[in-house]
Amino acid sequence: MKYIPFIKYSKIWLFLSAALAVVSIIIVAKWGLKFGIDFTGGSLMEIEFAKARPENNLVIATLERSEITNVVIQKTGDDGIIVRTAAMTEESHQKALTAVKNEFEKDGNTITESRFEMIGPSVSQQLRQRSIWAFILVCLGIIAYVAYAFRGVSRPVASWKYGALCVVALAHDVLIVVGLFSFLGHYFGTEVDVAFIVAVLTILGYSVNDTIVVYDRIREKLLHRTSESFEDLVNAGLNQTVMRSINTTLTTLLPLFALYFYGGATIHSFSLALLVGITSGAYSSIFIASPLLVYVERWQKKKA
Repeated sequence: MKYIPFIKYSKIWLFLSAALAVVSIIIVAKWGLKFGIDFTGGSLMEIEFAKARPENNLVIATLERSEITNVVIQKTGDDGIIVRTAAMTEESHQKALTAVKNEFEKDGNTITESRFEMIGPSVSQQLRQRSIWAFILVCLGIIAYVAYAFRGVSRPVASWKYGALCVVALAHDVLIVVGLFSFLGHYFGTEVDVAFIVAVLTILGYSVNDTIVVYDRIREKLLHRTSESFEDLVNAGLNQTVMRSINTTLTTLLPLFALYFYGGATIHSFSLALLVGITSGAYSSIFIASPLLVYVERWQKKKA
């Protein structure tokens, strides 16, 4: 059977991946991320409508005309909305509420504010710390799990190195997503919120799943190894799983495209992060994680 020589051209894939990662690091270092009120603090209003609840974009436009910034709308219950904004004084709070009532309180559609509170920076700081710890613990868990799962094929590459290379591929995927959102935040005001953190953690799980599928096929070939070199085994494993990875990724991306274009502003950034991250995850499992196994094996031979 004739195989596509993935490993033969691996230097090209790794160079492109490294270039993208470096560009992402530079962008993040220069511009940072534009954090939403989940991280910076702000105000929260919960409003109930007696009859028809207006569309989110209409409420946002009404509030922005009253100079209320960073507005995020979330529907709640049958007739309510939760409005998250930048920190408001009591004066701007009343101005915002009056603007909503003047615009939508018609034909008996009375409007009631059931809750108004401030989201303090102390809560936001705690959320940042928890997000960082969640990422670190996920990476450590992946290394430990892969090291245990691949303990039967610790030759010629130690099983824990499979897990470490998984994390390298994951770091690439996360850097691409974070770099993109740093760029979008600088030029288009796209904010990072809790949904973004959820998307990143989802990307970690999806990406490692794709990588494990490829590694598992390589493990099967190592268990029944004859005279083939390690490079040939990795290349054969890639060829036997590449269509599975592409098909799985495409079937996942289709509903994500639907969410991105028709899901509304609330989940727009969430679906965009998943689209980019899952695509990058499929790429990294084929063109980063697996070729790096070969380079580790070659390095070990030279060292020996």
